[in-house]
Amino acid sequence: MAITRAKKEAIITEIKDLLSKSKLTVVADYEGLPVDQFQTLRAKMERANVTVRVVKNRLVLKALEDLGLKSEQISLSGMMVYVFNPEDEVRGAQIIKAFVKKTKAALEFVGAITETGHFMSKEEVVRLSGLPSKTELIASVVYSLKAPAGNTIAALSGGLPAMLTSVKSSKS
Repeated sequence: MAITRAKKEAIITEIKDLLSKSKLTVVADYEGLPVDQFQTLRAKMERANVTVRVVKNRLVLKALEDLGLKSEQISLSGMMVYVFNPEDEVRGAQIIKAFVKKTKAALEFVGAITETGHFMSKEEVVRLSGLPSKTELIASVVYSLKAPAGNTIAALSGGLPAMLTSVKSSKS
């Protein structure tokens, strides 16, 4: 059944909104993915506040064009799923990577669309999916900042021998 022009315009408007809010839109080929696995993936994405849409590729290209993004470098064909995330650049790619690893699903990265409309290659998205998430990076920085204060407090509460040991180790 054909989609009416009004419905296409509504879809393009929704995609434009998702693209404009998304830090990175991951594009993956889902051909051969069973419906039950796709529903499981969609549920995981929703729990992580990531939006998943299956839309005709030409409607996505039209939305990119309407936003003034560089869609001429993007070549999309086949059955694509678009993963939008307004909060974290890597979260969508990480979920797909973990899902494929766990289920051996027929889902393959095609690339990603950045905020500026640049199309990242499949290889770049695979590397990006191996990076820690924004939350993990923040936790790492907070831990790094907290560690020296915690060590100082531990040394002071341990008495003079502990403090001397601490000073000795910091000199070497």
